[in-house]
Amino acid sequence: MGWPGTQLRTNAAARVGFAAVAAVVVAEVAVWLLRPGQDPIEPAPVSESDYFEDGQLERAREYRAPQRWLALAAIGAEGAVLLVLAIGRPAPARRALERLGRRPVLGAAAAGAVIALLVEAASLAPRLAAHERAVDFGLSSQSLGPWLWDVGRGAAIAAGLTAAGAALLMALVRRFQARWWIPGSVAAVAITAVMVWLAPVVLNPIFNRFDVLPSDSRLRAEVLELARRAGVDVGDVYRVDASRRTTTLNAYVDGLGPTKRVVLYDNLIEGVERDELQSVVAHELGHVAHDDIPRGIAFVAIVAPFGLLFARELAAPLARRAGAPTGTPAALPAYFFGIAVASFVLAVPGNQLSRQVEASADTFALELTEDPRALIDLQQRLAETNLSDPDPPDVFEFLFGTHPPTVERIGAAVAYRDEGP
Repeated sequence: MGWPGTQLRTNAAARVGFAAVAAVVVAEVAVWLLRPGQDPIEPAPVSESDYFEDGQLERAREYRAPQRWLALAAIGAEGAVLLVLAIGRPAPARRALERLGRRPVLGAAAAGAVIALLVEAASLAPRLAAHERAVDFGLSSQSLGPWLWDVGRGAAIAAGLTAAGAALLMALVRRFQARWWIPGSVAAVAITAVMVWLAPVVLNPIFNRFDVLPSDSRLRAEVLELARRAGVDVGDVYRVDASRRTTTLNAYVDGLGPTKRVVLYDNLIEGVERDELQSVVAHELGHVAHDDIPRGIAFVAIVAPFGLLFARELAAPLARRAGAPTGTPAALPAYFFGIAVASFVLAVPGNQLSRQVEASADTFALELTEDPRALIDLQQRLAETNLSDPDPPDVFEFLFGTHPPTVERIGAAVAYRDEGP
């Protein structure tokens, strides 16, 4: 017969393990259910050395390899802060959280804002190192002062949003007790949809200027003609002043409903050939045609319940160990740590789905433009300008890759070229 405490820990570990497995299985089912309707082209095998010079590959890996470790250091620092606050809380933090417990919901909002700022501060050093390396390699055009101003504004926004989320979480825990994860899942989906809807018109303009392409511009006419051929409603087409901060090239689809838009970096518009730009636009139109933003929200709707169930099971023993009663701000660090771990784990299948979505959008672009050479040239230019590793390590691609590697995207264009439209 074992000691009661040992048995309790064993049961808690078993519950955490079961919830983790269930969350991952459900996420993989979601990836299968939400896979793109247009199957991506199977890439032809290509060698990176056929498309990139040795010096370029060496420079890209010299830049990217340390950046990956700095990104991992930032993630680790954030997780460590949450874990220390959850189980090893310093005396001042413990006393502050206990005082906030007198008004649990408002206290949770205050605690959430402080925790968010502590997490931001913990990851500042590796993020600063990553920024300075980006400047040294010519990828960032932003000096230290403006960068810190952006970091400060971002931290303030994160603190405000986390405060609201913490207050909502505390209200749900106090109202629904152990079943808080059920209404919490509904809230997570609603918040995701609202943020996607509002971000283009509320958050993004804080950091950049977005200008609608003039009605008489040649580029706007070309985008609308591609959209007409694709049979999609593109919404508005915007130019963003990304060159204020970066020399990298990019474009994306953003928004939901009336805020839906295609956004093109100004340095993309000015830095690529016309056929390459058409390939970029066609790719983004593929996201619109495939309803990829609603697809992402649907993924959150499927995985949120088991993700939050896992967070609950992980947070409960951490809060008990710290002597933090549930339903009080003192338990918030444990809840935040559980949610952070769930988010990290579920991001892996989420990235798996993202890679499928991006590959399908490439296929859409190839079929719309019938110009595989443009896609190949575009991928070469993007990799060169962005110092991308064309064939990154498999483990990093599996964990963090949101797009197929460059060699696979080139391989898809080669396969399309060889098979014929």
